[in-house]
Amino acid sequence: MATVHHLTRRDARRAAVRAQLLARDRPTDLLAMVRHLTLLQWSPTRAVTHSHDLVAWSRLGSSYAPEDLDAALDVGRLVVLDGMFRPAEDIALYRAEMASWPSTGPRKDWHGRLEDWVAANDRTRSEVLDRLRLAGPLPKEDLPDTCAQPWRSSGWSDGRNLTRLLDMMVGRGEIALVGLPGRGKEYDLAERVYPDDPVVPLVEAEAERDRRRLLALGIARLNGPECPVEPDVVGMAGEAATVEGVRGEWRVEPSLLDQLADDEFPGRTALLSPLDRLVSDRKRLDELFAFDYQLEMYKPAANRKWGYWALPILHGDRFVGKLDATADRDRGALVIHAIHDDVDFTPDLATAVDAEVDDLAAWLDLERVDE
Repeated sequence: MATVHHLTRRDARRAAVRAQLLARDRPTDLLAMVRHLTLLQWSPTRAVTHSHDLVAWSRLGSSYAPEDLDAALDVGRLVVLDGMFRPAEDIALYRAEMASWPSTGPRKDWHGRLEDWVAANDRTRSEVLDRLRLAGPLPKEDLPDTCAQPWRSSGWSDGRNLTRLLDMMVGRGEIALVGLPGRGKEYDLAERVYPDDPVVPLVEAEAERDRRRLLALGIARLNGPECPVEPDVVGMAGEAATVEGVRGEWRVEPSLLDQLADDEFPGRTALLSPLDRLVSDRKRLDELFAFDYQLEMYKPAANRKWGYWALPILHGDRFVGKLDATADRDRGALVIHAIHDDVDFTPDLATAVDAEVDDLAAWLDLERVDE
């Protein structure tokens, strides 16, 4: 019978923090960091700075510059897929899925409707491919919006014919998103963007993606709700675990187990993006860290408790509060609206949090201004 590891919540938290490269020993290389984390989530929101840049800074420190990410994208070491910056070599793990578009699982009625809609607009699809083949990377505005059959939806995408067609062509592996974060979306032929690596068979690719995801998460659920972009579950990767006081089956990264026995956890203080992988799974965040947090940018201002783009504050293996701050670039200021404490700040903790806020302001080349 396979071994089942019985972890305390402290063990589980420390596994998660180490796996996310948020312990004291920082990574030093952007590409190596992204390869370990498997992705950086792109976001246009810049209340403090772009989420992908904040994730990189919180790991690498002030040696990181956004231009480093631009350069990695520009030379093709990182590519964009499903709104994530990913190592270019990892695309081989998605090509079999692209070839099986629109689904690798049991066929549903809506899969057929997607196929029929793309077929009905095959002329536009061919025109897009021809235009890109001749002109190279182009924004959506320079591509033909000539769909014969409109896209119908009860949601935000109703009538966005070309947008939906381009999304599906990316999903089919025909075209790819390119360009730098600040330049907007552009598209090119996938064959000119993705490495020409051998396609990994689907079952093998899914198992490898589960393995890499667990390496990045440290501890994750065996299964859970379906997620079309980047799931938070890892199948049978790693080894079985339970977490004290938490229901359900978990999987733990075995390379972290020896470190969990060490009472001296090499933690540090870190300011995280609201989209950071350590906090993005709110159920896991509550179960392991008992941290109450929501991204409040979509709430009316009067209904916010912590702020538009409040940054979770990690200290060691616990979350201790949220930083409500805004980068006012016209004033050259990082405006600190509030530091919300979830625990009583000792003098040492307050000093550590203040130092991290000062480092953020210095990295952004802004003056810290406390309201």
